Amino acid sequence: MKTVVVMVAGVAEHPVAEEVWRALEGSVLVRHDLSRIAEGVVSRWVDGHLTVLDLAHGCVSCTLREDLVPLLTSLAGSTVVLRLDPALEPEAVCIALPADAVHVLSVVSVIDRETWLADATGEVGLAERGLGAADDDERTVAQVVVGHAEFADALVLVGEPGDVRTVAVLDRVAPLAPRQELSSLDVTALLAAPENRPYDAFGPLLRGLPLEPDGSVGTVHFTDRRPFHPERLHEALDVLLDGVVRTRGRLWVASRPDMALWLESAGGGLRIGDAGPWLAAVDDWSDVEPERRARASLEWDPYYGDRAQDLVVIVHEASTAEIEATLRAALLTDDELAGGLVCSDDPFAHHPREEAS
Repeated sequence: MKTVVVMVAGVAEHPVAEEVWRALEGSVLVRHDLSRIAEGVVSRWVDGHLTVLDLAHGCVSCTLREDLVPLLTSLAGSTVVLRLDPALEPEAVCIALPADAVHVLSVVSVIDRETWLADATGEVGLAERGLGAADDDERTVAQVVVGHAEFADALVLVGEPGDVRTVAVLDRVAPLAPRQELSSLDVTALLAAPENRPYDAFGPLLRGLPLEPDGSVGTVHFTDRRPFHPERLHEALDVLLDGVVRTRGRLWVASRPDMALWLESAGGGLRIGDAGPWLAAVDDWSDVEPERRARASLEWDPYYGDRAQDLVVIVHEASTAEIEATLRAALLTDDELAGGLVCSDDPFAHHPREEAS
């Protein structure tokens, strides 16, 4: 039998995990404290019983691999309410869990309306904030809190309303996730929310996201069939770091015609990595997911195949017109397409990589 997991994420102090645990009779409450992970020490509570773990290497992946995965596997047949330490991102945890032994029933993220938008648009690192990051953990608070909201099946709102733009931003970061107030929490309804976890780098990006602006909050959906010029694209990336909450999407760079790149930004942090090959560069599609094959066939271009730019940018202060124009100026021109690309320096030659402003 599988272990059934309800995952509760968030940076704010809250009793949501405990409320869910009490509502699910016979469930097990598991919580980790990674505040001393840089020393190789992690504290873990199971139904209130403390165990102090000594890890060989103090890092988040070690906590997952050496403790959390074996623990959840050992609780086969149980329902576990897993309250994540703020340094743990639900997407990374879900990917790490063995699907044959663990079923994630729901991912719930807790959003503090007083602080969430400031966190989501900042540049502060986890270590600077004291959120249980190891010395070599370069993630920002923005990357973590945006990931908490974006990957959630449902959101629980705590705290007094803060920045009036918070709701509009959440409408775009987590458009399909229902929201509840902590003060009127309905656990049954909370756990009934359908799964809403974006795994596929080649899947649809909009997924219910509203495109019309709401005050200063808006969305750019940038698409084009032309490839990006690598040097001009590299110079253009700064436009995604100022006044932008979130960017996610696929890039086609002319110097890498067979490989799609995945770009992801939150606040002042940005990272780019390989997303896998374009289907136009793959001879055998037998191992490709049917949904991706179907999408590629519907949008297939006789010349470019499935290669295309597809980026979604959520802004809270930036000019959507400026972002659109800057990205478009980084595409190959007619002359470059006709004459072939000459690029003396390819800044995207080494991946996966990360950038931070």
